[in-house]
Amino acid sequence: MGTIQLSIAVGDYDRTRPIHDGRVKIDGVEPVTMLLSPEEMFFRAFRHEAFDVSELSFSSFCVKQAQGQNPYVGVPVFLSRAFRHSSIYIRTDRGIDSPADMKGRRIGIAEWQLTANVWARGILEGAGVKQSEITWVRGGMHTPGRPEKIPVNVPSDVTIEAAPDGSTLDQMLRDGDIDGFIGPRTLRCFDEGHPDVGRLFGDGIEAASQHYRSTGIFPIMHVLGVKRSIADDHPWLPGALLKAFTQAKMTAEQALQDTSATKVTMPFVEDTLAIARRLLGPRIWTYGVPGNERVLDAFLTLHHGQGLSERRLEIEEIFHPATYEAYSL
Repeated sequence: MGTIQLSIAVGDYDRTRPIHDGRVKIDGVEPVTMLLSPEEMFFRAFRHEAFDVSELSFSSFCVKQAQGQNPYVGVPVFLSRAFRHSSIYIRTDRGIDSPADMKGRRIGIAEWQLTANVWARGILEGAGVKQSEITWVRGGMHTPGRPEKIPVNVPSDVTIEAAPDGSTLDQMLRDGDIDGFIGPRTLRCFDEGHPDVGRLFGDGIEAASQHYRSTGIFPIMHVLGVKRSIADDHPWLPGALLKAFTQAKMTAEQALQDTSATKVTMPFVEDTLAIARRLLGPRIWTYGVPGNERVLDAFLTLHHGQGLSERRLEIEEIFHPATYEAYSL
């Protein structure tokens, strides 16, 4: 049996480049790789099933899975993980000094179902702020009229308003028409240093570190998916993908700790790596289900509680059975 040719869409990261440039091979696969933005990948994958293998929004994946309409089966390759305390932005002239001060506010979001927003709402919920106590204003960040990439239902007690025609969330936050914004990307008003725009948590690293110490959760944003029809025809493939992407991540990790010449264009790489290891342990970014049960369960609970999944999903129904197994010597 020869190799199979597969289209593979992933982001341009140190942990994916060894797949893209061929340093790491996928057993039995001739890949045609594309390095794309998350927004493009997710839109094309869920609207058009455009790729055989794709990095996917974990939230969108779970929406589809709960609906029984998921064209992809999951592989526990977590290509994006991020603490989201730094994803909550506020007007600093509105007396918002703590999460409790978010109650009764108008907060902008690009999409209700964005994975980063699920985690951020979970942070607020953990601080005693219910999602029903905020008025959510949905719109495009810098371009008017951004739609949800897939249809979603929200709980009946949640209020979501559409941003006015022609408006962007960036301009609304500049003008004070909303009190804050939650999202995986920054708005330009924050990047440009608007005097009245800041973050809810001024020290995001400290806030996230404290949260991790109490919960043990390093949030998962994206998973890898392979078309269900292809996995059915080639049941060895999900395991081969997990193996190859794990090797690619290990290659990136080895490069990161080589301080003879840093591989990342920023200072203090070795110090930042040391800080991360003191917090998270020697394995700062893990793939696979074993060891990630707590974060997966936490997300599935939040996702259902926020009305995004029609039923509370279980870990066992998300990932292909072949990805739970590994040989040992």
